[in-house]
Amino acid sequence: QVQLVESGGGLVQAGGSLRLSCAASGSIFRVTRMGWSRQAPGRQRELVAALTSAGNTNYADSVKGRFTISRDNAKNTVYLQMNSLKPEDTAVYYCNVEVMPSLGVFKDYWGQGTQVTVSS
Repeated sequence: QVQLVESGGGLVQAGGSLRLSCAASGSIFRVTRMGWSRQAPGRQRELVAALTSAGNTNYADSVKGRFTISRDNAKNTVYLQMNSLKPEDTAVYYCNVEVMPSLGVFKDYWGQGTQVTVSS
């Protein structure tokens, strides 16, 4: 099984920055995608950013130009750099890792979530 440990959340003023990190351990192999999602109170979880094993990135329109997803394969860690934060970015942020243990078989793992609060 894969375990994901997140850190970096907290309280920040609008316009500020935070850097989230997610360290993976356990049976992590053949990673196909890593990403971040968020869930605000009373809202559905939404994809924020994703990074494939090929290096392709995908961002939600609401965060394009402000957030950057990156990875360090040697450390099995994925990061989310968040700049120019807005109050509407307030949410619990979840790390996600997808692996392919065999051809055509995919498994998703999720972190525990970390709270990000942006004040105005």
